[in-house]
Amino acid sequence: MKIGITGASGFLGRHLMQRLAASGHQVEALARRPAHVAAEAVIHLAGEPVAQRWSPEAKARIRDSRVEGTRRLVGVLARESSRPQVLVSASAIGLYGPRGDEVLDETSAAGQGFLSSVATEWEDAARQAEGLGIRVVLLRIGILLGNGGALAKMLQPFRLGVGGRIGSGRQWMSWIHMEDAVNMVLFALENASFRGPVNATAPNPVTNLAFTRELAAALHRTAILPVPALALKMLFGEMAGLLLTGQRVVPKAALAAGFRFRFPQLAPALVDLLARHS
Repeated sequence: MKIGITGASGFLGRHLMQRLAASGHQVEALARRPAHVAAEAVIHLAGEPVAQRWSPEAKARIRDSRVEGTRRLVGVLARESSRPQVLVSASAIGLYGPRGDEVLDETSAAGQGFLSSVATEWEDAARQAEGLGIRVVLLRIGILLGNGGALAKMLQPFRLGVGGRIGSGRQWMSWIHMEDAVNMVLFALENASFRGPVNATAPNPVTNLAFTRELAAALHRTAILPVPALALKMLFGEMAGLLLTGQRVVPKAALAAGFRFRFPQLAPALVDLLARHS
């Protein structure tokens, strides 16, 4: 299959490029503003990083890169005489907003806040491709655990024995192993019945406190020094809310479609990833 990928140099994009090429697909890294897309499938991952202080300028970049970037891509697809069969467009579980202990699946309504608003517009822009006869999968990605990314930033303090919960530790972390995330994208490409919103998260989300304990145990360290909420708010401003609230998300659509997770539980996922980091 000929596959085009935006955001190919990003965290998930790099792993997808390698896996797709190894599987015999013809893969092309697409520019953020492609003038032409000749592919049987498109994976749209491009976007400004969310993990930064949300100044007005940063918010504008985050929104434009996702919402306007997706609109531009769909506009290009509309002009093609031969269009892709499927568009797998990244989204985020931040769409649900802070919801406490509420269990959230793909039928749950969008929440409140900046990221929820951006993700809603982002998905609406991608859905316009359905009118072009393209099957659209909206991949709501959770905390992606792989060789790099969020996990790499957590490891150093924990290895030094100074890691700990964030704020109260009661907030939920809906995570997914990189291998399962890549497999879910491939599943989306290959299964014609797979469409609409899909939570790319493991079936067993955990609280931040539980995540902290599992990571400390996997590293044979203690986790005794919590990160105060006030310190995070001073460092990250509004964006700290993502770290202090979270969402309890389950992958109802993927499980119903028959997708099988290799790492449904956190402890084995961390053991596998830490073995790769060593």
